Amino acid sequence: MSAIRSKQPILLTLVFAFTCVVSALALIYTKHESRKMFIELEQLTVERDELNIEWGQLQIEQSTWATHARIEKVALEELSLRRPRSTDIYVIERQ
Repeated sequence: MSAIRSKQPILLTLVFAFTCVVSALALIYTKHESRKMFIELEQLTVERDELNIEWGQLQIEQSTWATHARIEKVALEELSLRRPRSTDIYVIERQ
């Protein structure tokens, strides 16, 4: 019976040592994954910021292309459209 009692502390020590090693490895793995995810998050944040800047530039470009002065210029120069004369305008009233 004393042989069993003398093996118990050794066995308990081995179990605790194994648990500590597994715990340490799990901590290392978790830290590594956390760092990888943080790096990916930073890259995606930079990409989001670049896309927001491009979106703003495209909105400015769209508003520039859609100004009344530019549309009138294109209508006059490229499409040869003219304003109708007052004699060519007919007003139809409801009865």
